[in-house]
Amino acid sequence: MEEAYQEGKLRAIGVSNFYPDHFIDLASNMDIVPAVNQVETHVFDQQIEAQRIMEEFGTRIMSWGPLAEGRNNFFTNPLLAEIGHKYGKSVVQVALRWLIQRGVVIIPKSTHVERMRQNIDIFDFTLSDEDMAAIATLDTGKSLFFDHHDAETARMFMGWK
Repeated sequence: MEEAYQEGKLRAIGVSNFYPDHFIDLASNMDIVPAVNQVETHVFDQQIEAQRIMEEFGTRIMSWGPLAEGRNNFFTNPLLAEIGHKYGKSVVQVALRWLIQRGVVIIPKSTHVERMRQNIDIFDFTLSDEDMAAIATLDTGKSLFFDHHDAETARMFMGWK
């Protein structure tokens, strides 16, 4: 990838699922530091420390699963709904706006045109500092899917050929 970048065939290098311990190792031993690192990031697993470390290297955090794939009752979360009501926005719009205001790159997935429109309609409001802080209290500090440092998870991924 670095050779392709240096030859002008790429404009940037991105990686996925490099959490702080492995990201530091990777970024410290490359000539071209990744521009983005995509990791599970949403209101329930906020990746605050991981984002801070990536930013030390000039890397942007990109959210994988910004809507938590609906887990943990995401779409009916009372706090997000209450905040959304204040702004005339949905739970999804509040959560996406919260990520944007934190500097997280988002690419929310949808196959429905109306949801795509809703996902993009997040630039006409700004969450207050109080609302940002309230949403920060939702952080569980752990994945809703699996532990990337677990040996069985690694075996599972290695079997995906």
